[in-house]
Amino acid sequence: MTLSAGDKLPEATFFTMTEDGPGTTTTNEVFGGKTVALFAVPGAFTPTCHLKHMPGFIEHADAFKAKGCDTIACITVNDPFVAGAWGKTAGADGKIAVLADADAAFTKAAGMDFDGSAVGLLARSKRYAAIVRDGVVETINIEDAPSNADISSAEALLKSL
Repeated sequence: MTLSAGDKLPEATFFTMTEDGPGTTTTNEVFGGKTVALFAVPGAFTPTCHLKHMPGFIEHADAFKAKGCDTIACITVNDPFVAGAWGKTAGADGKIAVLADADAAFTKAAGMDFDGSAVGLLARSKRYAAIVRDGVVETINIEDAPSNADISSAEALLKSL
């Protein structure tokens, strides 16, 4: 299954960084009863993710809120320490919930995984962006290559709201 419009998100547990260290949150806690602008990246600190994808969502965070999004969430297949450090370095704190899908369980259940071992990344997430209402995908834009961040950009996703 590849995640598509109309699908309910798979149940999973994500790691987040808190002031006390790694914590957890679930699909239901993040997406249940909310409108969420979701984007997923192959990996924290990788060039396209760090320099192109994340910055657009940070820059347009207020526009997403103004259009009714309760949360902006980013899923990355990294451990919570890397994901947390990336969020801080990128300036996402207070704007984007960075969710570490450390073992790619969510990503695999959503059919959004790919094998990045050719460049040392192992299991990774395809790059995509979606509007999710109460855990159900309303709109989803999936890039055809991990190095692209065009149809999954914040600007493209905002047009769907």
